[in-house]
Amino acid sequence: MTAFMTLPDARRFALANATLPAVLVKGLPSVAQDGLVSADLVIADGKIEAILPAGSAPADLVTADMRGGMIWPCFADMHTHLDKGHFWDRRPNPDGTFEGALMNVREDRIANWSAEDIRARFEFSLKSAYAHGTKLIRTHLDSIPPQPDISFPLFDELRAEWKDRIALQAVALLPLECVLDESIFGGIVATTKRYGGLLGGATRILPDFERILDTLFKAAAQNGLDIDLHVDETEDKQVLTLEQIAEAAIRNRFEGSVTVGHCCSLARQDDETAKRVIDKVASAGISVVSLPMCNMYLQDRHAGRTPRWRGVTLFHELTAAGVKTAVSSDNTRDPFYAYGDMDPVEVFREAVRILHLDHPLDTSARVVTSTPAEILGRPDIGVIAQGAPADLVLFSARRWSEFLSRPQADRIVMRNGMGIDRRLPDYRDLDPILDK
Repeated sequence: MTAFMTLPDARRFALANATLPAVLVKGLPSVAQDGLVSADLVIADGKIEAILPAGSAPADLVTADMRGGMIWPCFADMHTHLDKGHFWDRRPNPDGTFEGALMNVREDRIANWSAEDIRARFEFSLKSAYAHGTKLIRTHLDSIPPQPDISFPLFDELRAEWKDRIALQAVALLPLECVLDESIFGGIVATTKRYGGLLGGATRILPDFERILDTLFKAAAQNGLDIDLHVDETEDKQVLTLEQIAEAAIRNRFEGSVTVGHCCSLARQDDETAKRVIDKVASAGISVVSLPMCNMYLQDRHAGRTPRWRGVTLFHELTAAGVKTAVSSDNTRDPFYAYGDMDPVEVFREAVRILHLDHPLDTSARVVTSTPAEILGRPDIGVIAQGAPADLVLFSARRWSEFLSRPQADRIVMRNGMGIDRRLPDYRDLDPILDK
């Protein structure tokens, strides 16, 4: 599909009669309606020179008329698994269950996850994300030894190769039971620190879980590392490790950043329990990312039975308590999620529907832009601001209903004031590693 307009070929130009999500704009030119403002953007030498009221751009400028179309900043995708992506055709999940996903990922990792294999799949995801308008990604890397010695050096290479297109962060996704085994955990911590990563893992009920958390938090503090955990990714209401994580962060007086993803079982609790846990999460300064598409796919899946719940966390309640909340892609075409294309517009559209982020939509655009960027320590990304790089995504949609009713396949992605080639990679590019 062709783009809906042509960008000016000029050093300095205006994008006139645009519609901007007000929550993402610094220095608003007018009053917002439905969370949207009308504006002209002046672009000069690859940066946003000015944000002006609609119709007030200098008359001598070359101008592209947006005709009311939306302009967003580039996206932040804060919870992904780029080392896992795109091997569904090689190792599908036959029943779509969480247990089936674990088993098939484990078997494929042992059999196939060489540096060459991961690079091909990782780069395919990066090319897709870049074409869709993403500028910042955090990926979890499976870190069961000896995998970290393969994945982290490769990640470091790709981070350098892509640094002018997508900023990359990596989390060591380790089995938390190994935290008390210094012979394993010490090496993972050293590797994570060497490559500037974060410590992570997937929580579940384990013996000595409090000691595991204290050891994890202390290691992170001693090595200057932040923490990003997969938490309570289950429908079992008896599993509620989120509360223990918040208590551990407070008990250890941890000064780094703590992020938790999923937190599905929180939505299974009674109101009193949920409020108690949410208050602790807020007190601990923990950020929460929901993965609505993957959660809907895996949670409450039982053969021959229609699912009874949506699988997502208590997003509105966490937000109301002052917790930083965001949504993200999670897995892409692997046993944990059979679909996806690293497209934050799809993630946002589905999150609005699944999590009821509408009525009103005034601030919802933040969940795939400014808030995840802030959580990841990059508040310069995901906002439209004077003096910032003109890294923008232009849409023909003028209003929320238009935006959310189509996939916005004709969008224009701008980097440093210039349109990029938005052609997506061909799935045939992966045939050499999948046809084994």
